[in-house]
Parts: sequence; structure tokens; C-alpha cells
Amino acid sequence: MSPDRSPWPAHAAEVLCVGTELLVGSILNGNARWLAERLSALALPHYRQGVVGDNPERLAAMVREAAGRCRFLITTGGLGPTPDDLTAATLADTFGEPLEERPALWQELQDRALQLGRRPDPALRRQALLPPSATLLPNPVGSAPGMIWTPDPRRVDFPVVDGFTVLTFPGVPAEMRAMWEATAAGWLASRAGVDGVIRHRTLRFSGLSESALTDRVRDLMALENPTVAPYAGLGEVVLRLSARAPGSAEAAAALEPLEMEIRKRTGSCCYGVDGDSLASVVLELLRRRRQTLAVAESCSGGGLGVALTAVPGASDVFLGGVIAYANPIKQQLLDVDPALLERHGAVSDPVAAAMAEGVRRRFRSDWALALSGVAGPGGGTLDKPVGLVHLALAGPGGTHAQELRFSARRGRQGIQQLSVAAALDRLRLALLEPGDPPPPGS
Repeated sequence: MSPDRSPWPAHAAEVLCVGTELLVGSILNGNARWLAERLSALALPHYRQGVVGDNPERLAAMVREAAGRCRFLITTGGLGPTPDDLTAATLADTFGEPLEERPALWQELQDRALQLGRRPDPALRRQALLPPSATLLPNPVGSAPGMIWTPDPRRVDFPVVDGFTVLTFPGVPAEMRAMWEATAAGWLASRAGVDGVIRHRTLRFSGLSESALTDRVRDLMALENPTVAPYAGLGEVVLRLSARAPGSAEAAAALEPLEMEIRKRTGSCCYGVDGDSLASVVLELLRRRRQTLAVAESCSGGGLGVALTAVPGASDVFLGGVIAYANPIKQQLLDVDPALLERHGAVSDPVAAAMAEGVRRRFRSDWALALSGVAGPGGGTLDKPVGLVHLALAGPGGTHAQELRFSARRGRQGIQQLSVAAALDRLRLALLEPGDPPPPGS
């Protein structure tokens, strides 16, 4: 393929994800989101995404449409050895060019199979077939290579944007990402033809609704560069800050005063940035204090433990927990007084407090969190409806319990997730109270 250094517009990039499993909802399409973030980082305009099943006619139709309006078409999926992996063959047929076997690629596929202790499957040979004018897009972690191909528009009778190029990737996220980082990102950057880069920063908030946060930063959302955009999630709200500048350093510098202003307006509600989570922030605060945590869970069913142990290195401050779903377990493992259960019921402040104190004693931790509630969809009553949750925090300064009410429309998993977020945030705020050691290096 000859070098192509024409500038990007013509509605620069589109993403087309191939796979019936995406259409029927069997698999969440995380590839499109990941690619969108990478395209934005390259300052490559990106206006459309599409999904098509494993059907050559429909795939060809979408490719023809994209060829007439975008500069780069990035596809994922359909590059494996099975009969429904039709992306390469369909692209070749659409642009009137045959597939040819690449002997060196076929040998590499066989050698890789032998290194893994497998006999080379003859079906793998399909993956060695590419259009003659295409450039191989290597796959450093899997067997399905991609291609970078600028087909000859003289072979077709439909409109094609000047310099139209297709980049194909497998649907396996780890393989696609490795191929992007190793080859495709650099290839695209070398053909940029645009002025500058775009850098993003995500600020994360808890204890504020999207509307309340928007009210505090409404004037900043009118800025043109850098920009501020809010997004709501379950248990948090985020602000995405974006800056365009000639270089990365300049873009980062443009974001700094904006971030400082937002933090000034939102105070402790801003809990983290970019890849932070409530769990990771809580664990870091505990490390600064050299303190430990244990948890007791009922309605959340282990969700607190999952959130904490999802963070690498959590074991240095997170000691463990008890899922005390049945009342006898609350009594036996957490020493909850049966009289409390009889008088107040499991879903109550007194019982949540007793659970927190019990797990703190049993694990000899500095802090303990407890959750007990009605996650639904059944089990609610007039007095204790679905969505009622009691949260307790036990620590050096005593034990405090509080009642939370979430909408039953959130569903069981939503109520559990919101409960976990509320518990972690309650501990975060306690750890930020006076006496908290300063951040390392301050």
C-alpha cells in the first residue's frame, strides 16, 4: 500500500463492529467505546458508529455507505477462522479485489499453534488471506491479524472518499487493543494532518446529583476550549474535561486551572480523577492512616468486598468480611443480640450498627462498614419498602448508623450497587475529617 498523507476530514473516522452476538445483546460492545476514546485522543473527528451481524450482504452495504462519507473505517470482529468470520472476504469482494494467501503469515500462524502445543488447524489458513494491496496489521497477542487497506476506487461503481482506508481488528478486546497500541495508533498519528492534540480528564463526584453538579458549573459548561461535559452513572456523576492544544503538555496545562476551579466549587464531593473508584480512594486513605477495614454485608451480598478486592493491593488494609444474610449468621458470626433483631428487625439502624461493631471486633480492624436492607424485588412492606437500606460505620470515634432510601425502580442490582457506593463514600468522608494525614509528598 502506498503512503497516504492527505489530511483527515471528509468526516474522518467511523467505527463498524461486526458480530451477531452484539446485535442480540449477548456481548456488551465495549470495543466501540474504547476506540472512541482513542480516536478522540488522536483528535481524529469521529461522527458515527455502527453494528452489523455476521451477514456478508448487510456488512457490504454498510461498508459501501461508509466508504462514501468517511476517511477511515475501523472494523472489529469477523477475523477468526470460523465460517462466520467474513470481514476480510466481504471487504475484498466489495472492492473487487481477490484474496491471496500470505505464505509468511500462514507459516507464522502454524508456528504459533505449535508453540502452544497444538496441531495447526487447517481452518487457521483463512486468516492468512488478505487482498494483495493490503498491509498486514500484526496481532501480537492472538492469531487473527488485521489489515490496513486503501482499496482502489476505480474497481467499484459507488462513491468512495479520496484516500478511504479500512483498518480491521478482531473482536477480542485484548487483541484489538494490543494491535491498536502497537501499530494502528502510530499509523494514524503519522497521517494526522490536524493541528494539535486533545487531552481529557475525568473528575468523579459522589453525594451530588447530576442536576446539582450542573448548577455549580453551568457557566464553565459554556467554555469552548477547554470544555466541560457532565455524565451520570449509578452512584456517581462525572465531569469530562477536554482541552485542545498544539501538544500534550499544553493541553494538560490548560486543564489544570479548570480542574482547580471545579474542585473549589464542589469540595469533598469530588472524590477522584480518571481511573479512580470510591474503593481505590478509600483504600489509599486507609493506607495514609495505617488503618484497616472489615465489612459486614447482608443486602449487598458481598458487593462491598468485590468492590474493594477489585483494587490491586487491597489486602494491605482490607482484612475481609462476613456475608451475614440470615439472622442466625448475624447472631453467630457478628454477635448481634437476638433481642435487637426481635425488637427492630434485621433492616434497622440498631442491627446495622451491631453488625459493624461485631465485624470490627472479630477482625480487630480500625474501621468497619455494615449494610442491611431490602434489595427487592420482593420482601418489602409498608414500613420497610424495597430500597430501604441501613448503613453503619464503626471506627475509632464510635459507631454511626443512617437510613438510606433508594427507588425500587433501580432494581435489585441497582439498589445493591448504590448501597455499596454510599457505604464507601461514608467511610471516605470520615477518613477526610481533621486528623487525616496529608497526601504523600505534600
